[in-house]
Amino acid sequence: MTPSLEPFGNTEKVIHAAPIGICVTDADGLFEMVNPAYCDFYGYREEELLGQPFTMVVPEANRPSLIDLHERFIAGESDLEATQEWEVQGRDGQPKNILAKAARIRDGNGQVKKVTFVLDITERKSLEQRLEFLAHHDELTGLLNRRAGLGLLEKEILRSRRYATPLCVAICDLDHFKRVNDRYGHAVGDSVLSETAELMKDAMRQHDHVIRLGGEEFLILLPGVTLEEACQAVDRLRQRLETTPLAAEQLWLTLSAGVAEFQGNEEAEALLERSDHALYRAKHEGRNRVRVTA
Repeated sequence: MTPSLEPFGNTEKVIHAAPIGICVTDADGLFEMVNPAYCDFYGYREEELLGQPFTMVVPEANRPSLIDLHERFIAGESDLEATQEWEVQGRDGQPKNILAKAARIRDGNGQVKKVTFVLDITERKSLEQRLEFLAHHDELTGLLNRRAGLGLLEKEILRSRRYATPLCVAICDLDHFKRVNDRYGHAVGDSVLSETAELMKDAMRQHDHVIRLGGEEFLILLPGVTLEEACQAVDRLRQRLETTPLAAEQLWLTLSAGVAEFQGNEEAEALLERSDHALYRAKHEGRNRVRVTA
């Protein structure tokens, strides 16, 4: 049996005083009652909501599915709707995240209504998204972190084997970066790393992947190119960095890089080791250069 508000004379007072958003909509989805917490959350006055469709607080793209959900709940047999997470929007158009729980009731005239309880989880959702991002990305530069980058390399290796397409990797290291931290401090060093990351992403192709391995060392995955093409791309990056002043201090840095092409029978570890040996050669021969494995 569908519950009714009729026996409880103080129900409206309870709804009005509730610390969470509560609204009552009719069978057509029009607001019949909204409490102050609901109005505060969405940024509307009570009179601006009453008589309006509940979809006014829902992004346009989600309205058809929510209207369908509302109609099926009103016509259904269950008096309680499962708790669901939704993206909504306030009067300012900014997205918000809620947990919504609904109950079906009847008024004194036997008309079916829907009472929806809204819990604001915007901050929690933002934190979850931030933690998810940090699980795969370097916090300073926004690049993929070492773990995610090596996982991506494994996927690129599988793709290269499956389709017999070339794959190259480059390990890049900023030359004498320790001097920046020693002379200007770690804050300036962080600015240099962040700007270098942006420069690297901008200099490489859309399908290349730039990864921060740690410190001043970066890994670049270059799928679909030969060793010669990869060397040319990385050398263009080297030249661009060499001619670009970094941070407010206008510092000039160079990089050394080692490039290796994937051999179909080797594992990721062996490929990276060959690239690292080429990087060592670049540094041993004077830095600010690109070298390949023998």
